[in-house]
Amino acid sequence: MVICAKNEASSLRENLPLFLNQSYPNFELILVNDTSSDETLEVMEEFQKKDARVKIVNVQNNERFWGNKKYALTLGIKKAIHSHLIFTQVDCKPETNEWLSLMASQFSVTKELVLGYGTYDTIKNSFLNKMIRYDSLLTATQYFSYAYWGSAYMGVGRNLAYTTSLFYKHNGFVPHMDILSGADDLFVNAAANSKNVALVLEKEGFTKTEPTTNWKEWYLEKRSQIATAKNYKSKDRFLLGLYFTSQILFWFLGAVILIADFSFIYWVAALVLFKIILQYVVIGKATKTLNEKGLLWLLPVQEIVLLGTQLSVFVHNAISKPIHWK
Repeated sequence: MVICAKNEASSLRENLPLFLNQSYPNFELILVNDTSSDETLEVMEEFQKKDARVKIVNVQNNERFWGNKKYALTLGIKKAIHSHLIFTQVDCKPETNEWLSLMASQFSVTKELVLGYGTYDTIKNSFLNKMIRYDSLLTATQYFSYAYWGSAYMGVGRNLAYTTSLFYKHNGFVPHMDILSGADDLFVNAAANSKNVALVLEKEGFTKTEPTTNWKEWYLEKRSQIATAKNYKSKDRFLLGLYFTSQILFWFLGAVILIADFSFIYWVAALVLFKIILQYVVIGKATKTLNEKGLLWLLPVQEIVLLGTQLSVFVHNAISKPIHWK
């Protein structure tokens, strides 16, 4: 298990016991301190003294790679003695103590890469929380579906696994080391094929993260995610772009038609109703599979807000490049 942390002392104290309490019989926990300025390293050393399974990699400032999480993760991977690597983040919690076992059980002779689901805590009466969870659900629905049909294009570092041989076969993060983000999805995009990917859809194998409560922070995360997606394979960029464009055009053309001739309102209303019903069926099934609750009743509103946010991000990223450690 590999966890990279940067200024995460409090999260380490809270969550490391949950990872060390996993039922899997034989594992090591590699903690990578990425040039933290708080007590992150000290907390890691406290756990190392108590548990021999804890190994520490302390990354020093380096002019060439400073601030690049991929460099820190590479040092952690090189420290590993096992051939199967499970990745998560220190602000995550495994849903159960069977999480590690479920992820590890998916490896086989042909399956070298395992995609898991990373959900978020529910915050009552928070529209931002619903947006974050809906966005995560929609993204997972897409990448799990593509992977199921043999075309995996991304994974999330909150819950991801692959073999060391696959890592070295694809030169690790070297092909995209100059891109600050994308240690998880860019590697999956490069290394996944139609036969080597397995999925974990049991809720016992999920991880859960405390989401931000700040709209600006979520917007910055979206900027980083969308900027990273520009580096996917051309086929994946085309399909994802086609999906986004079709959603934007649906609402835009509907508005244009009504402005041009309001007598078409019944046709437009019928199409909108059909789209919403279809979404409720598809997204509703995804909420059951991924154990998400309370996301359906605001579905049309959430879609429009998310599309507007993504459109804003595209424009913003075209003007200035985002910088984000994760």
